[in-house]
Amino acid sequence: MTTTTNSCAALIVAGGSGQRFGSPIPKQYLDLAGKPVIRHAVEAFLNHPDIGRVRVVADPAHAAYLRAALEGLDIGNPIDGGATRQDSVLRGLDALAREGDVQRVLIHDAARPLIDADTITRVCRALDEGPAAIAAVRVTDTLKRGDRGRVDGTVSRDGLWRAQTPQGFHFGPLHSAHRAAAGQAMTDDAALAEGAGIPVLLIPGNEDNLKVTTEDDLRRAERLLASPSPVDVRVGNGYDVHRFGPGDHVMLCGVAIPHDQGLEGHSDADVGLHALTDALLGAIGAGDIGQHFPPSDPRWRGAESDQFLKHAVELVQARGGQITHVDVTLICERPKIGPVRSRMAERIAAILGLAVDRVSVKATTSERLGFTGRGEGIAAQATATVVMQTGARP
Repeated sequence: MTTTTNSCAALIVAGGSGQRFGSPIPKQYLDLAGKPVIRHAVEAFLNHPDIGRVRVVADPAHAAYLRAALEGLDIGNPIDGGATRQDSVLRGLDALAREGDVQRVLIHDAARPLIDADTITRVCRALDEGPAAIAAVRVTDTLKRGDRGRVDGTVSRDGLWRAQTPQGFHFGPLHSAHRAAAGQAMTDDAALAEGAGIPVLLIPGNEDNLKVTTEDDLRRAERLLASPSPVDVRVGNGYDVHRFGPGDHVMLCGVAIPHDQGLEGHSDADVGLHALTDALLGAIGAGDIGQHFPPSDPRWRGAESDQFLKHAVELVQARGGQITHVDVTLICERPKIGPVRSRMAERIAAILGLAVDRVSVKATTSERLGFTGRGEGIAAQATATVVMQTGARP
């Protein structure tokens, strides 16, 4: 069952002193490409559509650093951390429980500033399948056990993963497990969940999602932020057709056009928006409109098709995509599209949040050939261009 956005919270844990880093300022407050390390992490979750709220757990002794680092961000009052990371997480969970309406929680280390939107999305989606899921990277290097500077054996890497954050959980079971394990020393929240018998799914993480522990880590993070993110351009195609039936208008690309017939369909039969919805879904590999809005479902009887297109837009954005251009071609003998084409482009642009010059609406006939040529219905083709930021960083 997919929860509403507001019911999923992110808890950013920033209670550490960073003694291993060797800086008088805790590492999470050091500058990284013009922003404090922690701000990179917090903004990634604030900007993600699946996250309804973000809370930070921090050492009260670092209050001045925290205020300066997160100035202007909507995170509410910071939560005072405890003596250990586990204590800090429990305090954060207690605070979220008092706020109420939290069904799921993602726990993330403030010292992982390069968390990307795709990884957050994968962990959130995995919580539809099970009560816990963590981002992790499969171990590929050969592992050696050492003793006094010498190799003491080789460790099989089969089945081994390097755990990262975020680590996602159904809120109630994790909160109960933390309370039951208070005072114990677990290495991460997934280990605590495992100890409580909660199954944990492994979700592919990102190699760039490093934890800043040393100066070398900070320099590597700076290099990664300085290099341009690889761009993944995708193109999706859509096609739809509806036959004419009784009526006094047709809906095309979100515009009602007076006509001596209507279009038959389970929804409002807007062939243009249906084709465009399929084009967007195709660009991100998310199936087709029938999978998301089955014609057998009575909820969609007579529904306005703009909500189908808005749903596709939300899916694109949730996966870190940006719609850059769309093109719709309507195929019919009548009604005449020319007089209303600009209104159609403006309507689509408003739904997609695009400039009108990034929306193309065209019309053609089939030279009186086929079902469109005989005036039996209208067909539409659509193409959508989506740019995905691979490993997108805040």
